[in-house]
Amino acid sequence: MLKNISPLLTPQLLFGLAKLGHGDDVALVDANFPADRIAEQAHARLVQLPGLSTTQVLHAVLGVLPLDTFETPCAWTMQVVGDAQAVPLPVAEFRQALQAQGEAAPGTLERFAFYEQARSARLVVQTGDLRKYANILLRKGVISTD
Repeated sequence: MLKNISPLLTPQLLFGLAKLGHGDDVALVDANFPADRIAEQAHARLVQLPGLSTTQVLHAVLGVLPLDTFETPCAWTMQVVGDAQAVPLPVAEFRQALQAQGEAAPGTLERFAFYEQARSARLVVQTGDLRKYANILLRKGVISTD
C-alpha cells in the first residue's frame, strides 16, 4: 500500500498510467466493451478491474492523471445509439467527476467513432461495470513547473 494513493490503483494500472505521455489516450471501459480486441488492435496495455465500476476507476485515475488542457474536450463518452442527446447514469456520473476536478464536460462520440478513437489508446482499463455506456476516453496532459 502507498500513502495518498487510492487502493483501486493497482500496480499494473499505475504502471500503465505512468507510461503515458502528453496526448496519449486511456480508455476506461465497461464489462461489455470489446476491450481485449481494441487493446490488441491498438497494441495497448490492457488492465482488467472486474470488481469495480467505471465511475470508481475514473475517480481514482483523476486523482493521479493530469488531463490535457491544450485541446477541448480532453474526455469523450459514447453516445446512446439512436438517441445522441440521452445522458445515461454513468455519463452523468462521469460529468460530475470531471466537474469536481475543474475539468470541462466530456465530448461525445457515436458508438463506432468511440471504438475507432479507443483503438488509438495506449492503455485500456476494463472494469466490471455492467451498466450500458459506462465508457470514457481521457487524454493525458502535462505536469509543469511553469
